[in-house]
Amino acid sequence: MKNFKNREKAKTFFYMLAMVLILILANQTVSYATEYDDDVLADSVLSNEPNVDENRTNIDDPGTAETADDLKKLNIAQNLTITYDNGNGELNGSLRILLILTALSLIPFLLITITSFTRILIVLSFTRQALNTTSAPPNQVLVAISLFLTFFIMQPVFSKVYTEAVVPYDAGEISLEEGITKALDPLREFMYEQTQVKDVDAFMQIANQPWDGESLADIPTSVLIPSFIISELRTAFIIGFMIYIPFIVIDMVVASVLMSMGMMMLPPTTISMPFKILLFVLADGWNLVIVNLVRTFY
Repeated sequence: MKNFKNREKAKTFFYMLAMVLILILANQTVSYATEYDDDVLADSVLSNEPNVDENRTNIDDPGTAETADDLKKLNIAQNLTITYDNGNGELNGSLRILLILTALSLIPFLLITITSFTRILIVLSFTRQALNTTSAPPNQVLVAISLFLTFFIMQPVFSKVYTEAVVPYDAGEISLEEGITKALDPLREFMYEQTQVKDVDAFMQIANQPWDGESLADIPTSVLIPSFIISELRTAFIIGFMIYIPFIVIDMVVASVLMSMGMMMLPPTTISMPFKILLFVLADGWNLVIVNLVRTFY
């Protein structure tokens, strides 16, 4: 019991000591008030008089910026600025990097939708399924082949975008809006050449926009991209069907031979797959498929 009372006295003592320290610290916090108006207070705070230096919030006098370089020197902690030069909006390095990173996140979607990548990958996938080789070549190889073929096919378009949009914009000859328009024009021409008229007409009717059936300028980009995707899917499936025909004939012949021999329990695909591969190799199938597939874009 005595120890319990001693503990209670010790706790009470520490609580009282803590309260005393809090009161001492609170008394040392002094709030200053002034009877001057705002202009006088601003002059006193920003002045160089010795009697007000201890209450100042800034040490140096505020500077003035007349050029972009002066503004960068003043904004040491805030270096994300947008400057305007002769009416042409120019972005500084930090904001440009942010926009580039945002554009990089959209590149995979643009690569699939507005280039030849979709048609190439679908046709190569059909070829692998027709050969009945589920994992040869693997998906990584098909995607890599599709990427390199896409760069080969789209290289004239990318070169035109670079020379007509990127170079003039970096030189300050055109604005950002003009650069985007000039960059879209070669891509729109490529998509329009590969898009069927009935697909464009269908989406133009859905969008309730008039179209004469020939002019590319009257087709919005939001209509041209889905029309191009539908046309690419249709073309890819037509090519895939043409590739499937000779391999279906081999399956039918093998199945008929097995049934005539009474070997109905043996799967025909197991026997036909070596013959398919042999036919594909003897006919130089990959060269025929890839070369003729690339020529469909020219």
